[in-house]
Amino acid sequence: MRTAIERGFRVTMGDESDDVVRRGAIVLAIFGFLVHLSLWALHSSGRIEIIGDSAELVRSPLSALYTPFSILLVYEVYQLIRTIPDSFSSSVGKQYEIATLLVVRDILKRLSEVGDSEGWEINDDVGFLLVECAAFLALFYTSLTYHKISSKSDGEEVLSDDVTAFITTKMAVANVMLIVFISIAAFSLVSWINAVQEGGGSVDRAIFFLDFFTFLILADILILLISYWFYTDFGNLARNTGFVLSTVIIRVAISSEGVSSMILFTLSGVLGIAILRMFSTGARVRL
Repeated sequence: MRTAIERGFRVTMGDESDDVVRRGAIVLAIFGFLVHLSLWALHSSGRIEIIGDSAELVRSPLSALYTPFSILLVYEVYQLIRTIPDSFSSSVGKQYEIATLLVVRDILKRLSEVGDSEGWEINDDVGFLLVECAAFLALFYTSLTYHKISSKSDGEEVLSDDVTAFITTKMAVANVMLIVFISIAAFSLVSWINAVQEGGGSVDRAIFFLDFFTFLILADILILLISYWFYTDFGNLARNTGFVLSTVIIRVAISSEGVSSMILFTLSGVLGIAILRMFSTGARVRL
């Protein structure tokens, strides 16, 4: 059973598979950017007409950046699933990267919607754009600082039988999450296409990511409960519980709108750094 789980993980999320997926994501991102840019040019020249909520995707050539960033974000989610067997800290670090890219994508989308203002007047679009840029800087700093602290705290580790068994268990969870990831991605894409055909098709960060982070929270809680079977150390339990809380905050931020979402994104990162700093001293088992 253990061998089958490990083999399945290596086949779908091993180094060779990751290299193939990475190259495919880059090619698809470039192709998607060119197609999106072509749709904008055809719509602007009047050769085709795009109506409904999906028209927001062809308002400006800057809107074409939405497609490649979305594809790269999906690849980052794949990377997040790959880190599940490593440790909670590695997984949470990837979550901060995804949160940062989500904010960047929102900024690029908002730039294509910013209207003109006169004199010293700052309209609502520009005002919220400033808030998003500030949140991006905070998240970017959080992500870099988090990985810096995490790399220092990850020292040499001896894999006992319990640790090996626990890593195998997390590989099984990662295999299941990969199936969930593909299913949610396919469902979200089909639902969006159907919405476009019905005159809808508005895009926001909740598409795909809201459902995925819901399942990710469930997976984190499952791993947390299973970890207590192998280790009863309160320090590791409290540390990993804090990381789960950070994931929950990110999920709430994804479903929120306006300034509240930016505050929640930043709060999740600050919480993660605070937890990692408190538990970065001393040798610890990576869970």
